[in-house]
Order: sequence, then structure tokens, then C-alpha cells
Amino acid sequence: MTKSRLATPDPAAFRYAVYACSSKIDLSTPPDPAVALFDRRGVAESFGRLMWPSTFEVVDLAEATV
Repeated sequence: MTKSRLATPDPAAFRYAVYACSSKIDLSTPPDPAVALFDRRGVAESFGRLMWPSTFEVVDLAEATV
């Protein structure tokens, strides 16, 4: 088997979490898990707008842990 040519991701590089926030429209009661992680805020916001235009939320994990 040949060695993989894919780089190993660094979890610390993905600081923006996108949440669908179904609880905002009463579709769930427990906290929603993050559905995607991104390294840039703009990309995270674009993804959220495309998937859930009115309910998504982007959280900066670096600021959330301070």
C-alpha cells in the first residue's frame, strides 16, 4: 500500500464552529452540536448562510475558551 498524500489536519487550526441552531425554531431541546469546523470566519459564515439562512450561528472557539 502506498503512503497517503493527504496532510494530517491540525484540530487547533479550525477555530470557527458552525451551529445549525434548530433550537431557535423549536425543533430541538438539547444543545445542538457543531455541524462543521472552519479555519476562516468568512467561509464558515458562507456555509451557514447556504445551509440554514435564518438560524445558523458561527462561534469563534478561540474566544469561547478564554
